[in-house]
Amino acid sequence: MIKIAAVGVAAVLMAMQLREVKPQFGTYVVFGAGILIFFYAFAKLEQLVESIGTLGEYVSVETEYLKLLLKMLGISYVSEFAASLCRDSGCGSVAGQIELFGKLSILLLSMPVVLSLLNTLGQLLT
Repeated sequence: MIKIAAVGVAAVLMAMQLREVKPQFGTYVVFGAGILIFFYAFAKLEQLVESIGTLGEYVSVETEYLKLLLKMLGISYVSEFAASLCRDSGCGSVAGQIELFGKLSILLLSMPVVLSLLNTLGQLLT
């Protein structure tokens, strides 16, 4: 975490200095740092997948639900990353649309879980 924080702070400081000379260079530095951090986090995702798999072994949860959880996590991370890059480059409206689409995608993915929960509740009440 310290390495990523250092890369982020160094990129922001460099971008601040470069924006005085040429604003687009500052944007390129921020994009580069963002992509570097994104791929580092993506590499750490393997550990998360293993942990969730281990959790699934301890608790009797269907693997389909764990897959949905990982997809939702991925959608939220990618949409937040893309929206932040758009917002940093001054395109707030595009960032808002990306966030909205990410939320709708997560809602769509969660519908089978919600329907299963409602079905279970209906069976318990009858």
